Parts: sequence; structure tokens; C-alpha cells
Amino acid sequence: MPLRMSRVNLALAAFAGLALLPGCAAAADEEIQVYMDEMNPKGVYGLDLHLNYVPQGRAANVDYAGQMASDGRFRFTPEWSYGLTDNVELGLYLPLATLDRNGDAELGGVKGRVKWIAPRSPGQDWFWGANLEIGRVRRSLDINPWNAELKGILGVRQGPWTLAANLNADWAVSGPDKGPVTYQLATKASYKVAPDTALGLESYNSLGSARRFGRLSDNDQEAFVVLDQGFGRWDLDFGVGRGWGAPEDQWIVKAIIGVPID
Repeated sequence: MPLRMSRVNLALAAFAGLALLPGCAAAADEEIQVYMDEMNPKGVYGLDLHLNYVPQGRAANVDYAGQMASDGRFRFTPEWSYGLTDNVELGLYLPLATLDRNGDAELGGVKGRVKWIAPRSPGQDWFWGANLEIGRVRRSLDINPWNAELKGILGVRQGPWTLAANLNADWAVSGPDKGPVTYQLATKASYKVAPDTALGLESYNSLGSARRFGRLSDNDQEAFVVLDQGFGRWDLDFGVGRGWGAPEDQWIVKAIIGVPID
């Protein structure tokens, strides 16, 4: 037992250090979250509503002709999920809806995912797993229509603390500007202040590409202060993020609303 506890305490310190690092991230995606071990039970459906708004972002100098600027953009994405087994969950982001600063609405595409969390023994604090996502989006959101992401999931829960990290690898499946694989480290540290309330920090850290790995100064940086609140069978993840360095988005407001549908 002392050996197991020392490893957990070491992990807590390491994750906390990662979560406090300035993060590097791209423009606000349809979802802004750190994946953990939450899973629908086998045979149960779920619904999360992702809402992201950029009150201050990039208004000009887009990367390619036809790209939607992030400044003043609102994104709304329902995420439908289904527990296929005790350890596998299927998800569908449909539709990827956006509203730009001029009030023009657009349905931007669809994405699907498969999430797996490793079985755990009773009393185990650790969790780990993976998530594979692939989707098609309109040119206004990405010059490459088909894209994929493989996400590694690692975390620990101990007392009021929850600490988690995702290592993401993103690549274009098809398109005119596929480029190399890019990598991102996303971290979260939260502390439960009441049975249904937790406060925390999230950081999204772009590590660069396979060709230019570790060039943090070339990437955007974002960190969020977040509130996780339960309301019976409903739950809310609300956060306010700030970008610095060479940011794509200076301010971002995000919310994830868990809706009971079973």
C-alpha cells in the first residue's frame, strides 16, 4: 500500500504541473474538453451539447481563401453517444453548426468516434484508454475535408482531486494541404469543493508537427478556468479561456451541457 500511494502522489504532482503550464492550441474546435473515463453504460444513450463562443479572436488574415474567421464565431455541436460494451462507447458529432460574426449560420460537417477505457480492478485510482475520431467538415472550417485524431487518455482520481491528460495526434485523411501529423497535450486538474461542484484548470498545449516538434513559440497558447456542476441528471462544464503568445483566439467561452435522454 505505501508503494502504491507514493506512485499516486507522484502522478498527482506531475499532472498538476502539466495543467499549470501555458498551453498551445489552435482555434476553438467544435468541442473543447479533456477526455476522461466517463462512459455510458452498455446499451445506454447519451447527449452532450457543446457550445463555444469567441468574443475576441482573429478577424482577418485567415490561412486560406474561404476560411471562416474565428472572431465573434459561435459553434454549437450535439454529441450523441451510445455504450456499445462496458468498455467501448460510440459517439457522433452531428451537426457541426456555426454562426459567424455577421450572423450567417452554417452546417459544417459531421464526425464520429470510438472511445475505449481499459477495465479496472476494484479500488484502482488510475484510468487509461484511447479515442479515435474521424470526420468530414466544410472548407470554411478546414481546407482538408477529411481529418482524423487519435487521443491517448490517462488520469487519476484521489479524494477531491481529479487529474487527467490527453496526448492527441491529428492528421488529414484527404485534402489539398495534408501536411505532417500534429501533436497536442491537453491537461486538466480539478478539485471537488462540494458533492456536485468542482473547480479546475485546463490547458491545451500544441507540441507542433512531426517535422517541427516542440516549436512552442510558433503555436497558440490557451488555458481555461472551469466549473463542473451537477444538477441532478443534468451536468454542466463551463469555462473561460485566455490565449497568449501568438494566439488564434484571445478569449473563448465554452460550455458542455450533459442532457439525460435515456
